[in-house]
Amino acid sequence: MPDLIDASFLALPSPSLWFAAMVDFEYLYRGICGLAHAHPAGTMAGHLGAAVAAGYFIGEVQSELPDEVYRGIEGELDRVMKGEEAIWFNAKKAGITPEEMFQPFPEQRAAAQQIPTIAAALQKNIGQMRQSGHNVIFASIAIRALHDHPDYATPQIVEGIDKLINGFNNASPGRGYYGKEKGWLTGNQVELKPDAAFPAYSGISQMVTVTIDEMIATSSIKKQGFGGLWHIINHAAAITELDRFGYQKLAAEALPAHHRHIQLWRSLPDMESELGAVEKSEHDPRQPEYWAGMLKRDEARLTHRIKTLYGYYTLRRYLENDAKRKQADEAFLYLMA
Repeated sequence: MPDLIDASFLALPSPSLWFAAMVDFEYLYRGICGLAHAHPAGTMAGHLGAAVAAGYFIGEVQSELPDEVYRGIEGELDRVMKGEEAIWFNAKKAGITPEEMFQPFPEQRAAAQQIPTIAAALQKNIGQMRQSGHNVIFASIAIRALHDHPDYATPQIVEGIDKLINGFNNASPGRGYYGKEKGWLTGNQVELKPDAAFPAYSGISQMVTVTIDEMIATSSIKKQGFGGLWHIINHAAAITELDRFGYQKLAAEALPAHHRHIQLWRSLPDMESELGAVEKSEHDPRQPEYWAGMLKRDEARLTHRIKTLYGYYTLRRYLENDAKRKQADEAFLYLMA
């Protein structure tokens, strides 16, 4: 197996255990099961388990929020597990329903030494942009979950997640909408011109800075495709988590694909005249008022709201400037409408 993890990291306390989780712990295991059961239904079926595990992690990265916020998050996770967002696969053809994805696996002895095989699977496809970064997003969430709770790393669970990540090997970069005349184009069909003003990332910190600045600059602009800012944020957050959990070499290999993700996003035109303006949430999702309202759950908002809450607050910890944090929080409201 490739030398993917910095062995010295294994002696450190688990990063996730630095926080007191406020979302019920059961959701983490259910999310892991959802990821491990997803592969027969295709790579995009991983959205469901990833959202539920990410929902649990929100309570770790934001551990001092009002209780109503955590209960609101749990309500959304329950909706995911009941199959309310059943757009990612045909259950009849796949032979598995969304509800069945979250069922526990038979008891097995844990095999934590197999966890790095998830990173090994990711290494095969991390060098290029795959489905708007979902390969990195799903793998990172799984690695964090099993690193913190190796008793869940049974052979069946790890092998299931390996199969999910291997499914991205030949996946396209995703697609974007370029207006009525050009229509939808895949990332491979878009010719990107060299931009001397946007050189390759020098490291993780620069990627985070670019991502946050891009959100501030473009969150109010109506674009469609390549996963939107939801995925640009979650793609970046996943790379930071790989780095933080000991996979520094793998995280470095992921930077070019995220750089291209930003380039493709920037190539998209403003579609407000055709698709309407971007809406903005009136309330901060860290406040009870947000969860008391009628949340929109169309356009895959159910799963992506949760994953992007986790992703954004994972990146936000890198912001040291109060003014930049306020700018970012304000821009983030466009993603939470």
